[in-house]
Amino acid sequence: MRRRLGIDEGRFLVRLARRSIEEYLSGRVPRPGEPPSPILKEPSGVFVSLYRYPSKELRGCIGFPLPTQPLVEATVKAAIASATEDPRFPPVTLDELKELVVEVSVLTPPEEVRYERPEELLGKITVGRDGLIIEAEGRGGLLLPQVPVEYGWSAEEFLTHLCIKAGLPPTYWVTGKARILRFSAQVFAEKEPGGEVVEEELASCRRC
Repeated sequence: MRRRLGIDEGRFLVRLARRSIEEYLSGRVPRPGEPPSPILKEPSGVFVSLYRYPSKELRGCIGFPLPTQPLVEATVKAAIASATEDPRFPPVTLDELKELVVEVSVLTPPEEVRYERPEELLGKITVGRDGLIIEAEGRGGLLLPQVPVEYGWSAEEFLTHLCIKAGLPPTYWVTGKARILRFSAQVFAEKEPGGEVVEEELASCRRC
């Protein structure tokens, strides 16, 4: 199991995400550079989220749930995509970036939750620790661990909104036909645009 990242490593990733967006929007080719420790070169899932400051309104969120590429490279790609490819929002402009906070969520590898009955599934989900992925009928959806904490959802509400995110009926998880995976995340974020980077507790995290 990979060790938890330290604040210096988290700070590097957040600043890398911001710099990558700045370079891309300026017409330059973003490059990861040399990370402060080898662990940042290991494959990892990662999401980059952008928020308006100080309203904390979501402005973009895209990432890679599976550890298929080195963390630094995945962070660069996720950062650019969150600023330019999130279908819910228009592309971020270079001037606008100065008013946005950057957040990086580093994911553990997803693991399938084995269950036979819906009530058994509820007992295997821990709100405040688990992020969830659902796969069913050719559809898929993901919610980061901080989402149910932000909204105060129970495990049942978490699963309901996960189904909605995937474009499935809200109670589809009750059918037992869905494949459910869980993961955890470390979340690092700027306190203000371009400012100090801290590791966030889930209770203070925003939504994606």
